[in-house]
Amino acid sequence: MAKWGEGDPRWIVEERPDATNVNNWHWKESNASGWSKDKLNELLLHFEINSPDKNLSVKIIEFDKLEGEATANNRKGKLIFFYEWNLVLKWQGTILNDEQKEKVKGKITIPNLSEENEIDEIDITVTVDESNDKSEILKQFMYKVGRDKIREQLDKYIKCLKSDYAKNLILPKKDDAAQAQTKTLPANHVTSNKAVINDSNIKAPSTEKSEKPLGVKLDCKTLLLEEKFQCKVSELWDCFSRIEPMTAFTRGEVKLNFSKNGEFVLFGGNISGKFTEIVDNKKMVMTWRYKQWPTAHYSNVEMEFDDMEDHTLLKMKQTFVPASEYDTTRMNWQRYYFDSIRATFGFGSFLY
Repeated sequence: MAKWGEGDPRWIVEERPDATNVNNWHWKESNASGWSKDKLNELLLHFEINSPDKNLSVKIIEFDKLEGEATANNRKGKLIFFYEWNLVLKWQGTILNDEQKEKVKGKITIPNLSEENEIDEIDITVTVDESNDKSEILKQFMYKVGRDKIREQLDKYIKCLKSDYAKNLILPKKDDAAQAQTKTLPANHVTSNKAVINDSNIKAPSTEKSEKPLGVKLDCKTLLLEEKFQCKVSELWDCFSRIEPMTAFTRGEVKLNFSKNGEFVLFGGNISGKFTEIVDNKKMVMTWRYKQWPTAHYSNVEMEFDDMEDHTLLKMKQTFVPASEYDTTRMNWQRYYFDSIRATFGFGSFLY
């Protein structure tokens, strides 16, 4: 834990182009839902799929459903993406050698486009509005060929989300800016009053005087929260003590050794800590930190589980939270822990 009067040089913000978010340490979230809808429209609307012999042709004509959300999170310079979409597309197809040239219509349902699934794990269901010989031919074509083509378009969306949309989310660091400026200077460039000097006859400044410590004092605060859940104590306890439910509500890989001195790692390594006290279904105490906090600085989290008449009351006390991260920490406990637990397991919210 950082000591008073000592500091981490990475906390010095003078002359940094990114002084509002030093070295991208802060948890920064960007809503990519609007951008995603535009991109999915661009990639899928009017998209055509043709057979190798050009005899079968299918075109997506409109969206019947485009529901979901996408966010991009910057945590200490690391981008983490969450997206979840439920898509229903209307299509129409033609058998070109058919003399009547009748249009066959149907729908494509994609219920699970999310970061939890690899591109080949995304479910794609194809249906037809009217069943007949021609519609069955086109339906089989869409199952054998069309679904792979659509997955290619969905893969483009994911890659664009992680490259085009995300390119402005990580702010430049001071060193990056300096290196970029150096690269643009001509070989014979000399500034009027800040020239680079390389002369072995010039002595380095004396280091006899004691240097002042770098950094700033770490101002900390205590976070107090109370949350009600419509479930049994044992059900809520499992969310914090068992790897399966924890994986479900965090929507990512979890490393968990739920025992005294056992360690845990969540959210791609951005949250980690160690259990220091466990009283089954009553109380757990742990050291806990965000990866972007100063090196080796841990907060202390104490959770108490109270079995009420018709719900479970969770009381949480978190000490040694960096003051600059207090509001963000409160918000992220609410969103990524408590609200996610309610949404995942149906534990409900109270309106009073």
